[in-house]
Amino acid sequence: MSNFLRNTIRFVFFILLQALVLHRIPFLHESITPYLYYLFIIWLPFGMNRGWLTFTGFLFGLTLDYFLDTPGLHAAACTLIAYIRPFLVNLLIPQEGAEQSHTSPSIRSMGWAPYFTLVLILTILHHTYLVFLEWLEIGSLWYFFSKVLATSGVSMLLVLLAELLFVRKERYRTNTA
Repeated sequence: MSNFLRNTIRFVFFILLQALVLHRIPFLHESITPYLYYLFIIWLPFGMNRGWLTFTGFLFGLTLDYFLDTPGLHAAACTLIAYIRPFLVNLLIPQEGAEQSHTSPSIRSMGWAPYFTLVLILTILHHTYLVFLEWLEIGSLWYFFSKVLATSGVSMLLVLLAELLFVRKERYRTNTA
């Protein structure tokens, strides 16, 4: 399956999962909203141009905003993490490492510690920015910090579950010259 087709299927899957399942969980919705959709941006290929990565993040977030009827909140947060992701990848893995021989970030390509450091930083950044934009309407500092921590914790559990349940077959690049 081509990367374009695989990423298109992931795009649709994560949008539908977030909009139709995770966003409608009633007992968590008031204080904790479990987010998993941003994993689509993390799983995009290493070799993707930063401009295309940022545009894809914006388009992905805008599509989710359309389904959730939110005025650009998710588009802003997705654009931010899509822009920051290449910087973090370059910091977390050596230049001769996974980026050269694997196609996308994963536990196999980066190792447990760098991969979960990447995911944790992007999760906290995404949720902090998203809740901050949401918080501008509400204004309670306690609400802000508790929602960021709670949603980040639940989201990290979902990411761990997704990584364990959906083992992605890695493609190795054999000619890296």
